[in-house]
Amino acid sequence: MARTALVTGGSRGIGAAISKRLKADGYNVAATYAGNDEAAAQFTEETGIATYKWNVASYEESAAGIAKVEAEVGPIDIVVANAGITRDAPFHKMTPEQWHQVIDTNLTGVFNTVHPIWPGMRERNFGRIVVISSINGQKGQFAQVNYAATKAGDLGIVKSLAQEGARAGITANAICPGYIGTDMVMAVPEKVRESIIAQIPAGRLGEPDEIARCVSFLVADDAGFVNGSTISANGAQFFV
Repeated sequence: MARTALVTGGSRGIGAAISKRLKADGYNVAATYAGNDEAAAQFTEETGIATYKWNVASYEESAAGIAKVEAEVGPIDIVVANAGITRDAPFHKMTPEQWHQVIDTNLTGVFNTVHPIWPGMRERNFGRIVVISSINGQKGQFAQVNYAATKAGDLGIVKSLAQEGARAGITANAICPGYIGTDMVMAVPEKVRESIIAQIPAGRLGEPDEIARCVSFLVADDAGFVNGSTISANGAQFFV
């Protein structure tokens, strides 16, 4: 019987690439989205992947949505916590609202997604958790104190979950993408995009499919000894 995978933020950008890759790998896939009903419906029509709408910043919505997915698709053995937002501003201009919006979605949202699924993974002695962090959680970024804090925190989450879940056959790992050619990145002015690419030794942006392949490796049944790790997929954009 095929395992069931849940991908938050799984109908657009990197999340969509992950959802499609996992389906191609033979998993039953459910993708969440936050607000764009039209885009989600189109994604489901094109891929056959079921989409579910909830706000990962809400524990109640997450728990209810997860219960619905498990009733309709199957017990969730694989979680890819990908949903995330930005609310950029220099620190001296950052508002408490901008801080809390990003913390609630990108950091607390990981807790809200994994926590309701964790008991079932422990009972079945199997689980794969992948958190999509960011290069900016490793190096920081101007005007992203809130975002960088959440993505650094995600790395602490996976290291701790790895230790708690290892004896129950559960792994937790992170992927830190560099700059990827998503709609969001491609929408920035060309000169800004050129300055970003100039910092990448590979000389190009990454592709969403390249992140999806990392996920495919980490969630496989035979990847059980890779636990608490971080894959940096950034085109050799290293930092001190």
